[in-house]
Amino acid sequence: MVKAKTGDTVKIHFTGKMQDDTVVETSKDRGPLEFKIGEGNVISGLEQGIIGMQVGDKKTLTISPENAFGLPREELMVDLSKDELPEGIKVAAGVHLNIQASDGQTFKVKVVDVKEDTVTLDANHPLAGVTLIFDVELIEIV
Repeated sequence: MVKAKTGDTVKIHFTGKMQDDTVVETSKDRGPLEFKIGEGNVISGLEQGIIGMQVGDKKTLTISPENAFGLPREELMVDLSKDELPEGIKVAAGVHLNIQASDGQTFKVKVVDVKEDTVTLDANHPLAGVTLIFDVELIEIV
């Protein structure tokens, strides 16, 4: 039987969760996820875990942060003066904001601390530093 390898386009069903069983994402509600192994369109730990599977195989993958969304990066933690925030924005720890960079790109940040004159923002991926558990089933090698 054919085994999935780098360069193959595959279709999988998956449920990704954190170690406390909180589901992060699943394909069960929307149909299988299709991607080409090796193109980097999904986290590397998921790509690597699919290699060697045959159609119909199911497996559970434990994916370290380094092979998922990375470790939190200190340079993505930014202290801003409250004066730099748009007027009318209410900030509190735990709130997510969409921020527009000087190049026009918009990205999501989390407010992690609010002081009298400053706000600390975290632009790391929300799952940075998190070990993920993926239940996967290889549906098809296209």
